[in-house]
Amino acid sequence: GYNVIDLGTDVSPHRIVDAVKENQAPYVGLSALLTTTMRVMGEVVTKLNEEGLRNRVKVLVGGAPVSDQFAEEIGADAYCKDAFHAIDKLKAMAA
Repeated sequence: GYNVIDLGTDVSPHRIVDAVKENQAPYVGLSALLTTTMRVMGEVVTKLNEEGLRNRVKVLVGGAPVSDQFAEEIGADAYCKDAFHAIDKLKAMAA
């Protein structure tokens, strides 16, 4: 029941924010496979704040090196251990 827009891999924070604007997305899911790419997740949250979008977009983060603590540190709304966990989080946010 969700419309997913897959932007692919190695996507810039600017492109992600543009996609949020273009699609009026209420949620953004970010995944990192390496610790070196985790920093971009924080940049996305910062960019959403700068663009005045953060108050209407929930950010979910996940991936092998990501944790609840990291999600909290960057200001994400939720950490998801996998796609099924993300669905549970989305359902809880919508309730």
